[in-house]
Amino acid sequence: MNDMSRIDMLIPPEMAAKAEDAGVNKASMGWRNMLLLSILAGAFISLGAIFSTTVTAGAAQQLPYGVVRLLGGLVFCLGLILVVIAGAELFTGNNLIIMAWSSRKITTFQVLRNWVIVYTGNFVGALMTSVLMLYTGQYTFGNGVIGLNVLNIANAKCSLGFFEALMLGIMCNALVCLAVWLCFSARTTTDKILSIIFPITAFVTAGFEHSVANMYFIPIGILVKKAAPEGFWLAINKTAEEYPSLTWDNFLVANLLPVSIGNIIGGAVLVGLVYWFVYIRRSSVSLFSKV
Repeated sequence: MNDMSRIDMLIPPEMAAKAEDAGVNKASMGWRNMLLLSILAGAFISLGAIFSTTVTAGAAQQLPYGVVRLLGGLVFCLGLILVVIAGAELFTGNNLIIMAWSSRKITTFQVLRNWVIVYTGNFVGALMTSVLMLYTGQYTFGNGVIGLNVLNIANAKCSLGFFEALMLGIMCNALVCLAVWLCFSARTTTDKILSIIFPITAFVTAGFEHSVANMYFIPIGILVKKAAPEGFWLAINKTAEEYPSLTWDNFLVANLLPVSIGNIIGGAVLVGLVYWFVYIRRSSVSLFSKV
């Protein structure tokens, strides 16, 4: 029986070969499909963020901090599950195409083309979801408790220092790419879902920073701050002036920029290049030595 057709999971060297092939396919995709699938991914991650925001709303007054984070992380997994199972292009997961680049199966231009298009599409999908969610008025549910959670999450993210956001971004995408890496071993949908749950829950629970998730978390906070009616502010006993860090400049420069750089380091370098070096480079050198 061919190793790739057996029913048990793939082992790491086989996972590396599968990841390399996936990188070639992603880098070679037409830009229209790539863009549409990346917009979907931005929306999918936003759905996980919406789920997480709703579940944890008001929970801080009832449950210990760690338990609240754990619950938020578990339900946030919806986002990556949708990306992997339904099919979509996510910038953070696509950092693993660096493995195909390292083997010279794709060019630097193809890597950058993929990352730029997918990052842009993710941003569009997340921002569109933010605008849609503003007009649903869902942030007013529970007498404004969801909106208060939206504001607090976004404000905390915009209040991070540049270096802190960078480090949190590195840790986040190491876990996200490990989740994607584990999915390369999977044979079934159930395998993939189980591979996703623990790494993604871990990064959310620990408070790490995900660039695409922040493309939803922060814009929805800014939109609520700017557009919420007076009745909402009275219900939560707050004012917009109490959230000075919630600005587009802080979002783009103080959070999204360092987090995105950190995500690339954590995913492409700490996961992609390490596994390429261990499993693919070694195989290549071994093969060359036999010639």
